[in-house]
Amino acid sequence: MARIGFIGLGNMGGGMAANLAKKGHDVRAFDLSADALDKAKTAGCLPVASAAEAADGAEAIVTMLPAGKHVAEVYDALFGVAPASAILIDCSTIDVATAKQVAEAAQAKGLVAVDAPVSGGIGAANAGTLTFMVGGSAEAFGRAQPILADMGKAVIHAGANGAGQAAKICNNMILGATMIATCEAFALAEKLGLDAQAFYDIASVSSGQSWSMTTYAPLPGIGPDTPADHDYQGGFAAALMLKDLRLAMAAAKDVGADTPMGAKAAERYEAFAEAGQGSLDFSAIIRTLQD
Repeated sequence: MARIGFIGLGNMGGGMAANLAKKGHDVRAFDLSADALDKAKTAGCLPVASAAEAADGAEAIVTMLPAGKHVAEVYDALFGVAPASAILIDCSTIDVATAKQVAEAAQAKGLVAVDAPVSGGIGAANAGTLTFMVGGSAEAFGRAQPILADMGKAVIHAGANGAGQAAKICNNMILGATMIATCEAFALAEKLGLDAQAFYDIASVSSGQSWSMTTYAPLPGIGPDTPADHDYQGGFAAALMLKDLRLAMAAAKDVGADTPMGAKAAERYEAFAEAGQGSLDFSAIIRTLQD
């Protein structure tokens, strides 16, 4: 078992750190929230007073932070205290450029870093069934993989540093656009007089099947239990989907990629968030399509 510094104990990080502790790791956890630290302590982690204290003596340092600027700031603070033997694992979802920059900065300090954003949401973070998309060298991936495996069901090497973030934003661009199409289909089916359950039974085993349909249906009482069954509370906030879509659109602009469906999805979620609905699960976008 390893000594792990874990920085960022929000909705995702809290469950991830708890799973590492459950697996027997010595987890030194830090967050700015006293409540998050209390929850981490209850889960078997040792709360500490700073990111530097979490990193001191750690064999692995895991970060789960809101945005690229936070990752860059924390990494800059860690470079002076992280042991040269530590593997730095950033699980935040950030822009590709920053992911590459922090990895290069780490390398200049004699440290090894990977970007390892996740898919699966809060439920998977708590259950330890996340999917990790990892960017870094083969050696770095080999060192990070056992730690990540204790928090997830799949750990996949996407390529060099930044590739994990590229995979994440491309994946979530599919998810955002697919959810809107799924919501449109349910709304249209209703207006055509088609029973929602009957439509689900058909589409979920036909060519229209998708994760958004089968696993995360946007209507209550249809398919497995989802945030739609809880008035769209919990799950993956629409504001976070918008964040990922913005990252995807920025990346597309940087490389000259044509992403019309992704752009339209970003536009719809932008309006949804501006209407004060950003805290709802992203599947609540169906409300904009219903009378």
